[in-house]
Amino acid sequence: MTVRVRVVAIEGLWGPEELAAFLGIPEKTLRDWRLKNYGPPFSKLGKHVRYDPAAVRAWVADASAA
Repeated sequence: MTVRVRVVAIEGLWGPEELAAFLGIPEKTLRDWRLKNYGPPFSKLGKHVRYDPAAVRAWVADASAA
C-alpha cells in the first residue's frame, strides 16, 4: 500500500506588529504610511489591518531597487 502525502505550506497574513518586526520599524511608522498612502499594500479585514508577506517582499525589493 502506497500512501502519498502532500505538504502545503501556507504563510499567513501579517499584522502591523509582525510587519514592524520584519522591517525593524515602529508600528506607528506603518500607521503613518497607511495614512499617507505609502508603504506596502495592506488589506482591512473588519477593523484589522493585514499585510500579505509576498506583497511586502515585492514592495521591499522595488523600494531597494529605486
